[in-house]
Amino acid sequence: MAKDLTVAVVGATGAVGREMLKTLSDRNFPAAKIKAFASARSAGSRVPYGDKEIAVEELKEDSFKGVDLALFSAGGATSLKFAPLAVAAGCVVIDNSAAWRMDPRCPLVVPEVNPDALDEQRGIIANPNCSTIQMVAVLKPILDAAGINRVVVSTYQAVSGAGQKGVEELERQTRDLFNMREPESKTFPVRIAFNVIPHIDVFLENDYTKEEMKMVNETVKILDAPEVRVTATCVRVPVFYGHAESVNIETQSKLDAREARAILAQAPGVRVSDNPGEKIYPTPIDAAGDDFTFVGRIRNDETIENGLNLWIVADNLRKGAALNAVQIAEELVKRNLVSVKDRDAFAS
Repeated sequence: MAKDLTVAVVGATGAVGREMLKTLSDRNFPAAKIKAFASARSAGSRVPYGDKEIAVEELKEDSFKGVDLALFSAGGATSLKFAPLAVAAGCVVIDNSAAWRMDPRCPLVVPEVNPDALDEQRGIIANPNCSTIQMVAVLKPILDAAGINRVVVSTYQAVSGAGQKGVEELERQTRDLFNMREPESKTFPVRIAFNVIPHIDVFLENDYTKEEMKMVNETVKILDAPEVRVTATCVRVPVFYGHAESVNIETQSKLDAREARAILAQAPGVRVSDNPGEKIYPTPIDAAGDDFTFVGRIRNDETIENGLNLWIVADNLRKGAALNAVQIAEELVKRNLVSVKDRDAFAS
């Protein structure tokens, strides 16, 4: 069955869309045909897939006829319009935007954490926020071992999280500064080159940013643990690829750092890199292009009875977006779930 699948990538010309195509090819995803969709201005261009290129088609309302599985990376507005149309055509959607993440009809899935949530899919599966994905991959084994009361996370997020325009702005501003020119800020609210910005996405009424509240709400939904309290501060840093996070965890029962290290060493998708005496710890450069979520600086929080401090790093375009979406697709195939249970579930 899987070999007969037709798979589409929506937003195929963007950074994440291209990474989705690369990941599908790298992992030999079992599909008979791959289609690439984008806006009208990109139609007719070509994007790489394995050792060949495929033509980009304009995304239209009838594009999903004959498509079994679609990976969306084209923004929330596009997803809100086209994902229900895809479902109505019999296509299962894995969406990378924030549009469907907190919708109760849509599972929010990290395959190493909550794959069973896919059994309830009704046509749209949400891919979590990049920063949330890497954090819950590490939190889940700790939650299972000792329970969690509270999580305090501070992120250090690469400019590629804002798309290709974020990468280009850091490049441009760095060149301008080295050439004694005043840099212009278009993508970020203030200069990002040689700076850090404690502001990602818009500010909400509670003075948290939307990015911070994504981490709060998505973590609870993925872990299915309403008792876990999460607070976040999200910071943009002048790094091209790879998000890092400093995470403080208060567990319900005592979990020593040595025990946590051993548990995380066995966790799926997680790689422990932690030897302070040898200056071994993960950095964004180590994670770039890698499928793993790296964790280090595992140590006891000496200010509370049951506390741990961790440092978590992952490639935000790969595990934080494209790879997780492809892993969801793989899990759907494995569970024979590449079919829509209710084509009217998302009808307007």
